[in-house]
Amino acid sequence: MLEKINQLITEISAFSAQIPEEIEQFRIKHLSKKGTIALLFEDFKNVPVEQKKEIGKALNELKTVATAKVNELKEQLCDQDTGKSGVDLTLPGDVLKTGTRHPLAIVRNEILSIFDKLGFTVSEGPEIEDDWHNFSALNFPEEHPARDMQDTFFIEKHPDIVLHTHTSSVQVRDMETHELPIRLVTPGRVFRNEAISARAHCIFHQIEALYIDENVSFADLKQTLTYFAKELFGADTQIRLRPSYFPFTEPSAEMDVSCTLCHGKGCNVCKGTGWLEILGCGMVDPNVLELNGIDKEKYTGFALGMGIERITMLKYGIKDLRLFFENDLRFLKQFTTAI
Repeated sequence: MLEKINQLITEISAFSAQIPEEIEQFRIKHLSKKGTIALLFEDFKNVPVEQKKEIGKALNELKTVATAKVNELKEQLCDQDTGKSGVDLTLPGDVLKTGTRHPLAIVRNEILSIFDKLGFTVSEGPEIEDDWHNFSALNFPEEHPARDMQDTFFIEKHPDIVLHTHTSSVQVRDMETHELPIRLVTPGRVFRNEAISARAHCIFHQIEALYIDENVSFADLKQTLTYFAKELFGADTQIRLRPSYFPFTEPSAEMDVSCTLCHGKGCNVCKGTGWLEILGCGMVDPNVLELNGIDKEKYTGFALGMGIERITMLKYGIKDLRLFFENDLRFLKQFTTAI
């Protein structure tokens, strides 16, 4: 038996193969459950006791040699295939390029994080609204031009149903359902029937904030706006409030910030004024409180709203609003922030 084992070791050591099938046949012949080595291990029980140590050692060596031979042949064939194909299978794979956030999403999240620090919670609502939530509950009179087809997308078969023109409609729903006090910020996509150009689009994004409580004053609004502007544009940012008109606030104002490019000195972006308009705001009109079931004698509040596109354009120096909707990777890959 010892002679047979040594003969097999010599035979296995000299074996060579050119294709994987030959290696597999060799493995089956010698290392399978019914192979030559398995049969020798079965015969091992018939070996005389005095020879068991020597033959057992030889059997283990035989199995080790056969296993090593199979592995060696497989590695040789793998190296040959690599050389033929010109591909080194041991090289690391190509690095996959990861995506980045859309610039509007970056600025949206930044704005929401600022209001989160002020204790505002996020509220969202439907984009398809009825006349009450979009107009009437916000003190829009019947003859207000915003009700005209030039500004609003109406559903043809249901003239009372519109694509909401502002996220203020979400605030109406909040006033109907939330317990007071209310401190909410409402981001969303809105729709207006406007011609698409570098400065306007029929689809854009807004963020509005609403705060209703006892003894809320215009001073609270101004302080909130000052904090917001400094957090978003930098600690040196100044704000300016100009009287304006909105049906749902009284008094109303437009807020300007000192130009982020020229720092108030005057440039092409701010048209030499040193100021940039970014949002509208005001104290919630008592009629709006009353229309939404809130005691106007006990509660007051303020509201503010801004277009995310406009702030993003100012923040990054983007001159064409249409870039936000074209999905051009050359444009989008410039925004790599993790916000």
